[in-house]
Amino acid sequence: MDAFLASRVLTKDDDWADAIGRAVSMQAAADDVVRAVVQQARRNGATWQVIGDALGVSRQAAFQRYGKPIDPRTGEPMNTTPLPGAAELAASVIGNLASGQWARVTEQFDPAMRDGLSEDALAAAWAQIVGLSGALEGMGEPDVTRAGDVTITNTPLSFEAGDYTARIAFRDDRAIAGLHILEGQTP
Repeated sequence: MDAFLASRVLTKDDDWADAIGRAVSMQAAADDVVRAVVQQARRNGATWQVIGDALGVSRQAAFQRYGKPIDPRTGEPMNTTPLPGAAELAASVIGNLASGQWARVTEQFDPAMRDGLSEDALAAAWAQIVGLSGALEGMGEPDVTRAGDVTITNTPLSFEAGDYTARIAFRDDRAIAGLHILEGQTP
């Protein structure tokens, strides 16, 4: 980007939106080239470790970004697209927890969650966290990924005296399939 900007003398009359649009187009083209090279490397036997090292990420991160997982149940490519709006769903669930709206949360549970975690047990679990770390002061931006049949959100939470991560799994029908509050913040 610096090379692009350095190649022009920009004045306040320049169309910054056009310059930004061209930069985004270049970035998208570069991403397409990286994707094609990674696919070719895999076809030629390169491991995810080699690819991850070249990208400066873990082999798992490389696979999650560029891999095409096959569903062992069907032999078909898996859906790797997260549920649209999952970050907003997670924020809503966390807001309901923080405001003591236990019924609003448990109403979203899928049948297995309903059988395993009652409204009272959910309230007790939240009270335990508040008892250890004080009130919820804020939440960060959720990390959203697709894993098999669910979308998983990991949302950093900041309490008065501790940090946690809210890990919430959503089914495609937007039902909650898993809800964990983990000590510490996950990367």
